[in-house]
Amino acid sequence: MSVPTIPFPTQNLFKSSLKNTESIHYQSSPEELVQDTLRIGEGVLNDTGALVIKTGEFTGRSPRDKFTVKDEITTDTVHWNEFNIPMETKNFDIIFEKVSAYLNSLNEIWVRDCYACADPRYRLNIRVINEKPWNNLFAYTMFLRPTEKELESFEPDWHVISVPGLRLDPAACGTRQHNASVVSFKHKMILIAGSGYTGETKKGIFTILNYILPQEKNVLSMHCSANMGTDGDTAIFFGLSGTGKTTLSADPNRKLIGDDEHAWTDDNIFNFEGGCYAKTIHLTEEKEPEIYNAIRPGALVENVTFYPGTNKINFSDASVTENTRVSYPLHFISNAQEPSIGNLPKNIFFLTCDAFGVLPPISKLTPGQAMYQFISGYTAKVAGTEAGITEPKSTFSACFGAPFLPLHPGKYAAMLGKKMQENKVNVWMINTGWTGGPYGVGSRMKLKYTRAMITAALEGKLNEIEFDTDPIFGMAIPKQCPDVPSEVLHPRNTWVDKNAYDEKAKYLAGLFIKNFTKYADGVTPEILAAAPKA
Repeated sequence: MSVPTIPFPTQNLFKSSLKNTESIHYQSSPEELVQDTLRIGEGVLNDTGALVIKTGEFTGRSPRDKFTVKDEITTDTVHWNEFNIPMETKNFDIIFEKVSAYLNSLNEIWVRDCYACADPRYRLNIRVINEKPWNNLFAYTMFLRPTEKELESFEPDWHVISVPGLRLDPAACGTRQHNASVVSFKHKMILIAGSGYTGETKKGIFTILNYILPQEKNVLSMHCSANMGTDGDTAIFFGLSGTGKTTLSADPNRKLIGDDEHAWTDDNIFNFEGGCYAKTIHLTEEKEPEIYNAIRPGALVENVTFYPGTNKINFSDASVTENTRVSYPLHFISNAQEPSIGNLPKNIFFLTCDAFGVLPPISKLTPGQAMYQFISGYTAKVAGTEAGITEPKSTFSACFGAPFLPLHPGKYAAMLGKKMQENKVNVWMINTGWTGGPYGVGSRMKLKYTRAMITAALEGKLNEIEFDTDPIFGMAIPKQCPDVPSEVLHPRNTWVDKNAYDEKAKYLAGLFIKNFTKYADGVTPEILAAAPKA
């Protein structure tokens, strides 16, 4: 495909060697990107034909190196905190100049026009410029793909520029170290330098949509997966990476809308993306057949190893990172919803990976409890999702996605509460973490049990079941559930040492209460009353 007329600000990026348009690979096909990666010696094919690469120094996001330019647009609108770190305009300008110079020193680059938001009313056109062909393949798999006709008049709303080989000078650029991901709402640009981790591109776009949609469009953006039943009932699954969003939404009996990023409008749920980004650690065909079978030509697999002497992936090997990943287009899933838009939801699931083994595997929440849990966003951060995390670590992440929320968490929580009330949605908490004891003592909840509990909730099979009330956390625990042993439903029953359970439950309750103090002044008495009883 010929190179398009490139409007500002892209035109200012290309000054010297890249005047030769043959060195600009525009809108390359997946097959071409795979061949380019093999040609430069940065990837191999596995036994099923997927491209396998290493992302280099960074195998996860680096939240402490993500910056937002503080200017007249963002000063009073962004909620500045440990995730929204301000950068002065002058430092962005310096980094942009270094990125431009670096691009012009390269022999070739890869450019892709794509977009986010399946609902055309909210479409965001994106131009991605990559130093590496495999980064460009990631953009192909993960974002929505314009038609040939749409490309003729394509104009980017935002630019993402990724140059993993550029090492920044922290003193000159105002960064913490040699890598950075920088968002400028004024320039409508995301600069990613010094890191090849593909997730930085994905989460950069997610971050800007979390700013644009709630504030400018009155649409709730969500860190969740979504699927839809045969009768049109939509379910959404909130949760941080590693809690099961991708796995649990890939249900063979339901249409997959998307696995990670969605919006809730007045009349639908729509996916931001055109692909899935699934964790592959301990992946098996038996447990996760849709994801397993998506690893084929056109998919991009990151940071895995092979069995010795073969090109067969050893999915149990975490020697590079626990955060091994595969990205693939949504249509690689056999029952993907096309277009990726669903009806208003009837059920919401909050997924948590409780490393303490305290929370029940399924419980039903009152509206007040739902808001309390959403604002709390409790989970255990699974190893490898972020740089420096090597074992599960308990954390609270507001709205199950604090690192990607430029606005105050209260904004998203208020919008969710209003929508839940208007649509009379059932809200469930699902613990995909440990049972029978904490991490290191107990075992991970069996996936088949979690699937059975979610299916029972979706099919209304828990509507007539009797519930117990958890004495500390207050949520309602079903006394029985089809295809799940009753003793599994009450976490205390799974512990040999019941006193140890009681102590750990009180400890976790205290963590909830301490964390929520920062939100206590801005919530209703109903939400405050939903706090656990330590």
